[in-house]
Amino acid sequence: MSAVLSRLAAMLVAVALLFTGQVLTAPDRAAAADPGYLMTHFIGEGSTGQQIYFSHSTDGLHWNDLNGGGMTLRSTVGTRGVRDPALVRSPDGSKYWIIATDLCIDCGQTWSQAINDGSRNLVVWESTDLVTWSQPWLLNVAGAIPDGRNAWAPEAIWNPATNDYVLYWATNKPLNGATKHRIYYARTSDFRSITTPQTYIERPGTQEIIDTQIVDMPAGVGAYRYVRASGDGQITLEGSNSILGTWTTIGNLSGIGLTGSQVEGPMWMKFRDRNEWTLYLDQYASGRGYLPVLTTDPSSTSTYRLPASGSYNLGGTKKRHGSILNLTAAEETRVLARYANTPANRLQSFNFQDRYVRHANFDVRIDPNVSPVDDSRFRIRPGLTGSGTVSFESVNFPGHFLRHSNYDFQLVYNDGTAQFAADATFRQVAGLADAGWSSFQSYNHPDRYIRHYAYQLRLDPITNATGRGDATFRVTS
Repeated sequence: MSAVLSRLAAMLVAVALLFTGQVLTAPDRAAAADPGYLMTHFIGEGSTGQQIYFSHSTDGLHWNDLNGGGMTLRSTVGTRGVRDPALVRSPDGSKYWIIATDLCIDCGQTWSQAINDGSRNLVVWESTDLVTWSQPWLLNVAGAIPDGRNAWAPEAIWNPATNDYVLYWATNKPLNGATKHRIYYARTSDFRSITTPQTYIERPGTQEIIDTQIVDMPAGVGAYRYVRASGDGQITLEGSNSILGTWTTIGNLSGIGLTGSQVEGPMWMKFRDRNEWTLYLDQYASGRGYLPVLTTDPSSTSTYRLPASGSYNLGGTKKRHGSILNLTAAEETRVLARYANTPANRLQSFNFQDRYVRHANFDVRIDPNVSPVDDSRFRIRPGLTGSGTVSFESVNFPGHFLRHSNYDFQLVYNDGTAQFAADATFRQVAGLADAGWSSFQSYNHPDRYIRHYAYQLRLDPITNATGRGDATFRVTS
């Protein structure tokens, strides 16, 4: 009962704030939020490991992979890989952005190339609900930095002093021919255009700094309004009362045995129900992913402590350099429904049983010996429209669904429109050729069914035995 009352109270707070037009700051959101957290992260190397993944937690320490442990967004621009994603919510909660490093190591690019002649762009997605995302776009942030060689590890924070976002990232601008990453910043209101980049953090001499993340502190806690943690040979902590003002060094985490030679990718999370924080650190040197470090005051190094053994669990996938959002009740409901752990399945042809429905260059057909096999794997989601319906989402191109247009099928990115939803929705019925199999009736053309013809997928009326066989499939793992 107490959990129900807490949830109801949180919802009433959120509604009251909405109708008063009050902007929720980050600490306020944590207090008003439902007990849920969303982590966006990548999981490793390779073209599929360096994409966007989501995980969920109810306590901030025990995490469950969403979307069956599969990626939730895939970059189709730039290097076609992303690392170090940051999830940003607008102050009024009406928009969200994911900004990430445009980087795909060992899928066409080496570390040396990425450091010395890498992408100067970030990859950006936008959403109004955390579940329907725009197509990604490239934002050139380092092109205007003289001799800037790359753009890594982006973050963004709302700055009430300027009423826009401070977007900051690392760029290698060599010093005397040697690598030296510094943190640069620019201001933006939409993550489509930025002001001229300026130096934000530079360490003395040849010392590099790559990763930094800022946490917004609630009033009355700690010595500073903002605290940032940075990877610069140590995990260095600094405090300030202004995002673009003067920052004071607080110390580092060497006292608890953590240095930049072991950990990187600092990621803050405030527990929603108390003044306690976790600073997650990526244990890159040992390859073990994130470790939570706990503190009751981010501005005091003496309060940081390592977690007790067995007190946390990061789930099935390795969580690497990302960010955490404290979810409201409505946000959590949407996210858990959209990214439910629906199993991946294949659609086997009834009359060509060595062939499966697959996409190839976003066209859809039936083929044998599909490689990679994920081109023939789909998550059968609740239909994008209607009740008792289904839609087919690609496993390796999440957000892309089987859609008919002019009775032909393609794999298409969901644009969130009613027309798309209708074209990508079907009723699963008993197989027209065998009731133990399945057929799929169009939602908006109920006289037509998914069928193959000359191995291409089509939407046709079914009038004979051949058509019934062509329109019958087995859902199989």
